[in-house]
Amino acid sequence: MRKVKYIVLFTIIFSIIVSAFYVGTPFITSISSRLGPGSEGEEVSQLQQRLKNWGYFQGEVNGIYDNKTTEAVKWFQKKYDLLSNGIATSDTLMTMGLTQISNSGAAYAARKPSNEQLLARAINGEARGEPYVGQVAVGAVILNRTRDSKFPKTIAGVIYQPGAFTAVSDGQINVPIDAKSTVVKAARDALNGWDPTNGCLYYWNPATATSKWIWSRKIIKKIGKHNFGK
Repeated sequence: MRKVKYIVLFTIIFSIIVSAFYVGTPFITSISSRLGPGSEGEEVSQLQQRLKNWGYFQGEVNGIYDNKTTEAVKWFQKKYDLLSNGIATSDTLMTMGLTQISNSGAAYAARKPSNEQLLARAINGEARGEPYVGQVAVGAVILNRTRDSKFPKTIAGVIYQPGAFTAVSDGQINVPIDAKSTVVKAARDALNGWDPTNGCLYYWNPATATSKWIWSRKIIKKIGKHNFGK
């Protein structure tokens, strides 16, 4: 009996030490380690809906990992240079943003952040290190796109549009931002109507931009390292 008590006590102490060690350190786990043919349920529906929003999936969002879902996943994987086998492993799910963020044992649904938080994550990934007005400007471009017929109508739709933002492709969009961060304040200012770009839909860094098309855009403003244009 005494031995059992010692084991329980050791387990509690070990858990406290581990929890303390991980305080403030986010780590990422996918909603499922693998989704593929034969999988069914809510997670498959989320996968299908995201692929449908991005134009990869044309079938019914029914929670069944069927042939159309497999082909849509293959198409997405080819786009992002992933192993193109139609099976949504952790790498594919991470790239799609279908993940959970854990912090000190508390799970946050990264796939359903608030508009402010999602916008802040995008700003952080795209304009970290830029002057504050440049951070607000990036947020304003995202919001301007939601009002333009060429783009999705929601903040999430714009941000998760395939190939649109580095913060999505490298996974930064899944990491929560501290509410006290300047990028959260920048996101809030953009949501409240501040648009330093005067309606721009695009921005690019002239020192690193390789797209010939982006240089066909009319430059309206230069803020920090970015050109902003229409």
